[in-house]
Amino acid sequence: MSSFLEFEKPVAALEAKIADLKTAAGEDGDVDISNELLRLELKSAKLLENTYASLSAWQKTQVARHSNRPHFRNYVELGFDQFMPLGGDRLYGDDQAIMGGLAILKGRKIVLIGHEKGNDTDSRIRHNFGMGKPEGYRKAIRLMELADRFGLPVVTLVDTSGAFPGIEAEERGQAEAIARSTEACLALGVPMVAAIVGEGGSGGAVALASAERVLMFEHAVYSVISPEGCASILWRTGDKAPQAAEAMRLTAQDLKGLGVIDRIVPEPIGGAHRDSGIAIASLVSAIDEELETLSPLAPAELRRQREERFLAIGRGLTD
Repeated sequence: MSSFLEFEKPVAALEAKIADLKTAAGEDGDVDISNELLRLELKSAKLLENTYASLSAWQKTQVARHSNRPHFRNYVELGFDQFMPLGGDRLYGDDQAIMGGLAILKGRKIVLIGHEKGNDTDSRIRHNFGMGKPEGYRKAIRLMELADRFGLPVVTLVDTSGAFPGIEAEERGQAEAIARSTEACLALGVPMVAAIVGEGGSGGAVALASAERVLMFEHAVYSVISPEGCASILWRTGDKAPQAAEAMRLTAQDLKGLGVIDRIVPEPIGGAHRDSGIAIASLVSAIDEELETLSPLAPAELRRQREERFLAIGRGLTD
C-alpha cells in the first residue's frame, strides 16, 4: 500500500478515485470505463511527474526519509550477489546500524558497507534507526582494512540521520571512532565509491563517505545537521525547518554544484520508494561504471585524487 507524503495529497486523491473506479467496474461489468480510467491514470502520472520536477529542499528531505525507501538489505538482495556479512569490531560488539561484508557487484568482488535503518518497528529498534555507534564505525574500519589487504574495492551506502548521540556511545569513544573511520577512508589504497541513498547526516555520514567518488540519489539529502536541528539553533523552533533546508543547500543538485558530490543518480518518477528495483539497478550501474574507471589506478593515485577532491570542495564559491 502506498504511503503518501503531505505534498503528494493531490496525487493520493487521484489514485483513490482510480481505485474506486476500478472497484465499481468490477461490480458492474456491463459499464465500459476504460477511457475514463486511462484519462485519470494519465492525469495522475503527469501530476506526479510535475510534482517531483519542482520539489523544494524540505520536500526532498521528506522523500529521503520515506519509510518505504530501499535500505541496505534491499540493495543487498536486489543489487549485489553472494553477500557474506561480517560482524563485530573485535573490541566491544556488533552494531546492527552499520552492516557490511563481502559481495559481488556485476562479477566484481568488493567489500560492501552501509547503514541499515530497518523497515518496521522491531527492525528499526534493532538497527537503531541507522544511527551508528562506535563499534559500528570500528567495524567499518576493520572491513576497510580487510579490503585494502586483499585489494578489494570498497562500496558504501550512506543512509543515516547521524551517528548515535547517546551517552553510552560517547563513553565508548564515538567522536574518535568517526574520525578514525574517516581517516581509514582517506588512507585506502583501493578504489572507494560512496553513495548517499537517503539521508546523509553529519559526521555519521562522512565517516563512510570520504571516497574519491561520491554519488547521490537525486532526491537524497546530505548535510552537517538536520533541518530541524539547524532551525532549533537559529530560530529556537523546529517549525522553521523548511526555511533551514533551503538555506543549507543539502540537495543533490546544490551539492553537485559545490563539488561535494560527483554524480547524481536518477530515481524513478515519484522517488526510489515507488520502484525500488529500478532505483537499485540505476545505482548499481552507476557504481559499477565508477569502479571501472578507478580500478586501473595505483594506490598513490587513488589517495591523491581523494585528497584533491576534498580540498577542492567549495573553491570558487561566490555566493
